[in-house]
Amino acid sequence: MVKEHHVRVYKSEENLPREDQLAFKIAKVAADPVAVSDEVTDMVINRVIDNASVAIASLNRAPIVAARAQALTHGPTTGGKGSKVFGIEERVAPEWAAWANGVAVRELDYHDTFLAAEYSHPGDNIPPILAVAQHVGSTGQDLIRGIATGYEIQVNLVKAICLHKHKIDHVAHLGPSAAAGIGTLLGLDVETIFQSIGQALHTTTATRQSRKGEISTWKAHAPAFAGKMAVESADRAMRGQTSPVPIYEGEDGVIAWMLDGPDASYTVPLPTPGETKRAIMDTYTKEHSAEYQAQAWIDLARKLHGEHPEVTDPANVESVLIKTSHHTHYVIGSGANDPQKYSPTASRETLDHSIPYIFTVALQDGAWHHVDSYAPERAARPDTVELWHKVTTVEDPEWTRRYHSLDIAEKAFGGTVVITLKDGAVITDEIAVADAHPLGARPFAREQYVNKFRTLAAGLVAEEEIERFLAAAARLPELAAGELDQLNIKAADGVIDLAAAPKGLF
Repeated sequence: MVKEHHVRVYKSEENLPREDQLAFKIAKVAADPVAVSDEVTDMVINRVIDNASVAIASLNRAPIVAARAQALTHGPTTGGKGSKVFGIEERVAPEWAAWANGVAVRELDYHDTFLAAEYSHPGDNIPPILAVAQHVGSTGQDLIRGIATGYEIQVNLVKAICLHKHKIDHVAHLGPSAAAGIGTLLGLDVETIFQSIGQALHTTTATRQSRKGEISTWKAHAPAFAGKMAVESADRAMRGQTSPVPIYEGEDGVIAWMLDGPDASYTVPLPTPGETKRAIMDTYTKEHSAEYQAQAWIDLARKLHGEHPEVTDPANVESVLIKTSHHTHYVIGSGANDPQKYSPTASRETLDHSIPYIFTVALQDGAWHHVDSYAPERAARPDTVELWHKVTTVEDPEWTRRYHSLDIAEKAFGGTVVITLKDGAVITDEIAVADAHPLGARPFAREQYVNKFRTLAAGLVAEEEIERFLAAAARLPELAAGELDQLNIKAADGVIDLAAAPKGLF
C-alpha cells in the first residue's frame, strides 16, 4: 500500500529528524531493491522508444544543434567510458549527454505527460538516467529500475505539490526525481541519494517565465538543465558533499519561501518498502506535437472537420467558445492574457501553448503535423488568422474538477466547444481525453509507439538503423553490462552537419 506522508515547514529549533524529511523518504524509496513488474518493464520500453522518436525528429532544430555542439566539447571523463548523444557516434561526459539529449527529447513538446496538482513530462527522467547508465556500463535491468524510480518520484510529487500556483517551473520536481532514479540505477545508499536529491532540488528551482508570454528556446533547455544538475548532484554526493537540510521543510527552504509558505501542508504518497514502483502506468504520451492539454482538442477538431466542414470557413462562424479546465484556460487559453497566443508571427514555442491557434488549424486541416502545423506561412494564412481570433476560452468548474480528480476513470483534459454560426445555428460537442489516452478512442500500445518512431525517423535514419534500434529497445531487459549504447540512434549520412553548429565559449 502507498503511504501518505505529511509534509510541512519546521522552524530550525524544531530540528526535524533526517528520517522524517521528505528528501530522506524519497531516498529510501529509491534505495529499495524491489523488483520491477512486467507491465512496468513493458511501459519503460515504450517510453524509451517514444523519447527516441521525438529526439530524432528534432535533430536539426536550433536548440538541439546548439546543445549538441556544447556537449561535444566535453569528452568522456575518467569515471567511465562516456555517454552517447542522439544522432551521432561520439561519446561525451554523462552530464553533457543528459543535457543534449534532454533538449532533443523536450524540444517538440511531443513525449509523455502527467498532470495533477502540478504538470510534468516524466520522460524527461530518461536522458540523465540513461546517460549515467551508458557511462558506467549498467545493464538493461539496472536502467529499467532507475527509470521506474524516476517516474515514481516525479509522479508522486506532481500529485501532491503544486508549483505553478507560485510561478515556479515544474522542473523543480524533475531534479529530485532524476537524482533518485540515478541513485537506484547505481545502487547508492540512502544517505548518498538523500544528499543528491537535496542538491538537485536546490539547483533546479526557477520561475515559470520560461512558459509565459513570448516563449523562448529555453523551454526545451529547462528540463535538460534539471537532468544535468541531477547527474552533477549525484557525483558530488558520491564524493561526500552534502546538501541544504531540510531542503523541503526548512524555515528558509523551498516550501517556506517558494511555495505555500510557513503554514504549508502537503500529503505526499510514496510506495512502502517492498512495494513495486508502478507510477509510470498513470502517465500518458502524446499523439500530437503540442502541449498536452491541446491533445484532446486536436482530436475533437479533427472530428468536427469531418462532420461540420462549414466551420472551417471564418465567413460562416460568429464565435468559437471553448469551455475547459482552469489550467487550459489560464495557461494555454485566452485566460493567459498573452497577446502572443493570437499572433501569426509568434514563435513555435508560443503557438504550441496556444489552444486558440491549435484548435483553429486542426479544425481547418482535419490533421496535425509536428512541422507543417507550426510553419510561419501556415500561421499567417489570412482565413486562419480570422477564424483564430474568433476562438476564446473560459473556465468551466466541472471540467476543472475532473482535471484535478485522482480517479483515473473521470480525470479529464478536454472540455466542451460551442461554435455559433452566423446563421444562428449552434454546434456543441465535447471530449474528455485524447484519443491516445489509456481511456481514449485509440489508446497507445507498443504498435503505436513503434509507428510513431518509424514516422518521425523516416528520412532521418537509415531503415536498417531503425530496425536495429527497435530490436535493441525490445530486448532492453536482456541487455548486458555495457550494451546500453545500443539505445542510441545514428542519423543517416548527411543529416547532421557538425561543422555548421554555432560557435560559443567552450
